[in-house]
Amino acid sequence: MARVKDLWFKTVKAPDGSTKREPTARHGKGKRWLAVWTNLEGREQTQAFAKKTAAEQHGSLMEADKARGHYIDPNGGKTRLVALVEGDEGWLTSLTADPSTRQIYEGYWRVHVKPKFGHREIGAIRPSEIRTWVKQLEKRLAKSTANRVLAFLDQLLQSAVDNELIAKNPCASKTVQKPKAEPRKVVPWPLARVVAVTEALPARYRIMATLGAGCGLRQGEIFGLAVNDVDFDKGVVHVRQQVKLVNAKLLFGLPKHDRERTVPLPDSVAAAVEEYLSLFPARDVTLPWEEVDGEPHTLRLIITSRESKALNRNYINTYVWKPALVSAGVVTQADLDARVPGRRNQRNRKHGMHALRHFYASVLLDAGVSPKALAEYLGHQDPGYTLRTYTHLIAGSEDRAGQAIDTAFRPELPAAGTEPEQEA
Repeated sequence: MARVKDLWFKTVKAPDGSTKREPTARHGKGKRWLAVWTNLEGREQTQAFAKKTAAEQHGSLMEADKARGHYIDPNGGKTRLVALVEGDEGWLTSLTADPSTRQIYEGYWRVHVKPKFGHREIGAIRPSEIRTWVKQLEKRLAKSTANRVLAFLDQLLQSAVDNELIAKNPCASKTVQKPKAEPRKVVPWPLARVVAVTEALPARYRIMATLGAGCGLRQGEIFGLAVNDVDFDKGVVHVRQQVKLVNAKLLFGLPKHDRERTVPLPDSVAAAVEEYLSLFPARDVTLPWEEVDGEPHTLRLIITSRESKALNRNYINTYVWKPALVSAGVVTQADLDARVPGRRNQRNRKHGMHALRHFYASVLLDAGVSPKALAEYLGHQDPGYTLRTYTHLIAGSEDRAGQAIDTAFRPELPAAGTEPEQEA
C-alpha cells in the first residue's frame, strides 16, 4: 500500500521509550511530503509534494492504476528519446522493415528528429513544441515529406506509450495537425515526348523507356528484370524482384510492398526486347538478397552497365536520364541546375522515370482498362490509390455519366410535346 513520508520531521525514540518529533536536515527546504509506493516489479517509487493531501492522492492513484492495469511508471517519462531510438534494443534496431525503408527512417531521425527532440525527456515533449517544429519543417520540406517525418515521430512516441513509459502520445493531440499537401493532378506525357526521350537515350539504355512506358514497371524493377522473367510465348512479364540501392550498396529485393505480379507483354515491347538482346546480350549479375549482407543471388539481367554490372539509379538518373530530357527538350540544363534549399526540385521530379508509368496508366485507362486491373499491373496495394491518382484521366467519364442518368430516367419521362390527360 502507498504511504506518505514527512521529509521535514522525523520521529526519535527517547531512552525511556517515549517518542518525539525533531526537524530533519531538510527542514524548511523543498517539498515536505513524499508519496511512496511500489511499482509492478516491487521496487519502491517516490514523488515529493508540497501538500500532504496531494501526496496521499497521488499514492492512492498509483495503487488504483496498478489494480486497473493502467499503471505508468512516472520515471518512464524521464527516458530520453535517443535512448528509446538508438542502441542494441532501440526502435531503429528492432524495426522490421526492408533495408531501403530503414535507411529512410534513419535519415528522418538523423536530420530532422534527433536535433530537435533526441536529447529531450519523452515525458516533457509537448504538443505545442511539435506544432512549432512541424511549421519549421514545412518551410524546408515539401508538405508530403514533412507529413512523413511527423508520422515517423508519431511512431516513436507511440512506441513509448506501448512500452508504458508515457501515458499519452503528444503527436495524437488534436492540436497537432498533419501538413496538407497541395493536390496535384498527374499530367501524363504525350506519346511524342515518350518517343523523343527514348530516342535521346543511349542505345544501351533505350530499352528502359520501352519497358517503363510499355509495361508500367518501376525503375528498380526495370533494372532487376531477368531474361526468365519475360515469357514471350504467353505474352507476359513476371515482376519478381528489383534492384535496390541501400547505403551506397546494390542488392536484389522483392518489388515494392513485397508483391510480385504479372503484367501483359505487348507484341511491340516483346519485339523491342528481342532486338535489344540481340545487340546487348543479357549478363549474369550476383548481388546480396534483401540485406547488404544477405545471401548472394545471381540473375541473368536484361539491362546491365557497360561493365556488365547492375544499374545504379544515381548514375542512371544523373548521367543518362537527365541528359536525355535536355536533348529531347523536356527541360533545360538551367532547370536541372536550379536548387531549392532543403527540398527536391519539384518541377524536375515530375519528369523522372516514373513519368513512363503515368503514360502507361493513361494509355490503359483511355483504352477502357478498369482501375482495378490497372492497380494490379502497376503493383499498387490499394486500388483506391490508383483511382484517386488517375481518375481524371478516364476518358469521357462526364459524358458517360450523363448518358447513364439519361438512360435510367428515360422510361419515366413523358414524350416531348405531350402532357397527361386531366380529369374533368
